Amino acid sequence: MSWNLPSVEMVAAHGSVIMKAGLSICFYMRRSHRELAPLISQALTTYIQAVGRQALTWYPDVEGEWQELDDAALESTHQELMRHPAPRVQLRDSYGSLVDFQFLYRGVDLDSPESRRAPGLHTCAASFWLPAQFLQSQGSGSFRELALALAKLLPLNSGHAGPSFHAWLGIKDLMRHMFQLGLRYPGMDVPDEHNNAYSVGEKVQGVHWMNFLGPPVLEALGGTSALTARLQTPGTSVQALGADRAVVTLGPEPDAGDMNEGRVLPAHRELARILEPWFAAREVSRPYRDNDALRRWERRFLD
Repeated sequence: MSWNLPSVEMVAAHGSVIMKAGLSICFYMRRSHRELAPLISQALTTYIQAVGRQALTWYPDVEGEWQELDDAALESTHQELMRHPAPRVQLRDSYGSLVDFQFLYRGVDLDSPESRRAPGLHTCAASFWLPAQFLQSQGSGSFRELALALAKLLPLNSGHAGPSFHAWLGIKDLMRHMFQLGLRYPGMDVPDEHNNAYSVGEKVQGVHWMNFLGPPVLEALGGTSALTARLQTPGTSVQALGADRAVVTLGPEPDAGDMNEGRVLPAHRELARILEPWFAAREVSRPYRDNDALRRWERRFLD
């Protein structure tokens, strides 16, 4: 495993791995799915072309039973993305063990009663998982190129890419454990894409290796040039992605950091201070068992 991602995993009592280090790419788009359907379908195709068709082999049917993702089922998934007003799509490389590859999409209809009851919070969310070993086999350049290719397809409001815990969500105390572990390795994301679709809105979900900024946050910051002038840490780069979007990359390689070794990620801390007014709070839509642990993790670059 790459030296700048931690060699950590959590094993359940029955012997299965339920958490490990990996990579993720996530995007949030404050639009109704019907405006995004062909772009999400194209993004899925782009991901599969990058990781290989064999990386996605299973999906849950309407009753939640896992089925083999053959070519016909994959075509049906694309059709569902085109016709459903608020699709929920999950494609992965395994159903009986913790995955390395996963495509997860949560589409929303901003005109639905649920979205209207949560003004400003709901957003379409797409995430793409890759294993940590991808850095060894393909290099960080390939990971960065995939994230940029996806970002250029999507009318994002925000997004991020970098080291992330891969985990079986919903297991008792696992989220709390990841929040605590994330304090030691602050560059690791704690995934919760389903919840984030109902809490991010037009804000930003923390600071990561690659940070995609769009309207209205980038405009509020004064645009790409103004943001570039405020970022002074060596190795930080800002790249425009069209007129109203940009990506801030914090160093040449993804780095989880390690507080025990003094790797405190100063570039992440600098960007966090700038973006703090636009940080989203997860607890607005999910009552975690221990919100103190969540808040400490969300403020890990600020306190």
